[in-house]
Amino acid sequence: MKINYLLVTLLLFTFFTISFITNLLAPLFPALIESYDIGLALAGFFAFAFFIAYGVMSIPAGLLVQQFGEKKIMQLAFLLALIGSVIFVTMPTFFVAMLALFLIGCSMAMLQVAINPLLRASGGAHNFAVLSVAAQLMFGLAASISPLVYSHIAGSANRGEKSWLLQWVPENMSWLSMYLIFALVCAVMLFAVSLVPMAKKADDNSETLHLTDSLALLKDRTVIKFFFAIAAYVAIEQGVANSISVFLERYHQIDPQTQGAQVVSHFWLALTLGCLLGIILLKLFNAKRVLQGFSVAASACFIAAIFGSKEVAVMAFPAVGFFLSIMWSVIFSLALNSVSYGHGAVSGVLCTGIIGGALASPTIGLISDLTNSLQLALLVVLIPLVYLFSVGIWAKPLVNNHTINIFKRNAQASI
Repeated sequence: MKINYLLVTLLLFTFFTISFITNLLAPLFPALIESYDIGLALAGFFAFAFFIAYGVMSIPAGLLVQQFGEKKIMQLAFLLALIGSVIFVTMPTFFVAMLALFLIGCSMAMLQVAINPLLRASGGAHNFAVLSVAAQLMFGLAASISPLVYSHIAGSANRGEKSWLLQWVPENMSWLSMYLIFALVCAVMLFAVSLVPMAKKADDNSETLHLTDSLALLKDRTVIKFFFAIAAYVAIEQGVANSISVFLERYHQIDPQTQGAQVVSHFWLALTLGCLLGIILLKLFNAKRVLQGFSVAASACFIAAIFGSKEVAVMAFPAVGFFLSIMWSVIFSLALNSVSYGHGAVSGVLCTGIIGGALASPTIGLISDLTNSLQLALLVVLIPLVYLFSVGIWAKPLVNNHTINIFKRNAQASI
């Protein structure tokens, strides 16, 4: 199948945009706690409001994609994200912020549901694992840039500098300017989607599912197991990322707006670099084995991060990101390649699993508040890591990732 490079490029930039806003909450956590004068558990509900939207919107989004096509849903999603961002900036009270984050989360769910099967259709099923990792690379790149932008804005505000961005937000909420930037990015992406031609649907008509068919997928054991795998991954990713700045401030007295934000940025940068290695490994080895190896390595680095010294923690948290890098891509590609039909609806069910991000931060925050130990609370992250390792055991894809047997080639060359 011929790759539609223009459409793939647009989809990769869409992943970049999704990540820029989704992972903005991590470096903002200390600022949110300070601005709204709340505890870690209550601050976790900002992430809850954002990620619970995936549970509400993902399956309906899958049906909407089948009814109206990916292009219209992407346009609607970027418009909704633009509206949510403007509401957040103009009325930043606690409850309005929760509503705005919910609206933005709904838009991100719509985008995730639309672009994953579209990436598979425009790039080919055999290339999907590699293209998914490339998308994750863009995802990590945006997530690493976002904390640096915030750190620059926070530094400007602390120095009393008044940029045009800071003039639109309250003096004690300079972090809100990040959502103003996101509103502008959404406007640009809305225009770009309007220009790029794409077929009405990524799936052909024989794959179209209705509401009853989509609900029936909830009884499919394979789909449900991958649903929990997606939930586990997002819980790990967001649970770790949202805790880094707070953890380093509490246990190692690191300023969350400067060095703390930089460690969060390094976490996502390492995730990006891990994708580069992942692309190579997925060309050499079965995706299931790569997933297992990275799960073990991520667990070891995470334990070192929460129990090691300051110097170890600053290095180990980014290392966790490095080994989380290929997990989303591999899980999603294994899931879609394990079913033979209805990939749009299946994508909707899988993206509902992103609700795992809604549960991670409040759970960690609650356990931390109850035990007065963030270290103990973070050990919860090891549970979903074990589940992801098990995916490499029970997954049975109908289409395996295409690998290059270099050992066989070398043997033939020597004959």
